[in-house]
Amino acid sequence: MKLLGVRKDENWLYSEWNLTYRVGWGHICKAASLIYQYTQNPEIFTGDAYDEKEIKVDNADGVLEIEEAGRLTIRGVSDILKIPVLITFYNQLDLVKATVWSATEEFAEADYKNFNLSMCQFMDSIEIAMYE
Repeated sequence: MKLLGVRKDENWLYSEWNLTYRVGWGHICKAASLIYQYTQNPEIFTGDAYDEKEIKVDNADGVLEIEEAGRLTIRGVSDILKIPVLITFYNQLDLVKATVWSATEEFAEADYKNFNLSMCQFMDSIEIAMYE
């Protein structure tokens, strides 16, 4: 994935990422399933531009069965990054939005270069999971 930009708002860093290709719902669910496995207290939401609802699943395999929607958001505390994260995927688009809590030195500032170094491998792993 390519980092398009990052900005800080109070205690959060908001970023936008460009996928290599546009992805469909099946790809999004595969990525969210991987994230689910490495997230404490994961919560999943789906919806479109006008509404959003929480989806209850019991395990990572349950994520693969979520009914198609315009977007899927997963949030919780990442076991990998050790901070709260919120990641939103958009159906049939090549855009992903990621929000991380700027509670550690690594995520203290919205510096493009440093943020990219910190997040790029994490985001690339998510994209790879879409095609497994």
